[in-house]
Order: sequence, then C-alpha cells, then structure tokens
Amino acid sequence: MQMRLKVLAVAGALALVGAGYGVGFAQGNQPHMQNALAALQTARAELTIAEQNKGGHRANALNLVNQAITEVQAGIAVGAGM
Repeated sequence: MQMRLKVLAVAGALALVGAGYGVGFAQGNQPHMQNALAALQTARAELTIAEQNKGGHRANALNLVNQAITEVQAGIAVGAGM
C-alpha cells in the first residue's frame, strides 16, 4: 500500500514536470528557469513521500520549496512579459 502511494506520488511529480516544461515554451524559452522549476517540483515530490518524523524540518523544507516554486513561476511570467 505504501509503495503504491510512492509510485502515485512520483507519477504525479513527473506529470507536473512535464506540464511545467510545456508551459515554459508557451511563455518563452527560459531553459534555466524551467530546469530550476523541474528540480524544485522533483524535490517537492521527494519531500512529500519522505518519512514524516523529521523534527519539523521536512515540513519546513516542503513549505520553502513551495515558496521557491511560486517565485520561479513568477520569474518565468515576468521573463515572458506577462
């Protein structure tokens, strides 16, 4: 059961990476920002499936990664003139 959840989480992360990649081309060619976004989305997926007992550090890291994803997306939008 737990393995199935991990597989689903990884599959979801890959789908997000693919979607983010496609959006990048629609918003202008920004390969470094797109690579950063993909890496952050992968990190988020890994943190999501990691064991939860980390003294609060896992949850804090997940929050920071989510903030970073938002900032990179905003940077992509600005770079695309949106």
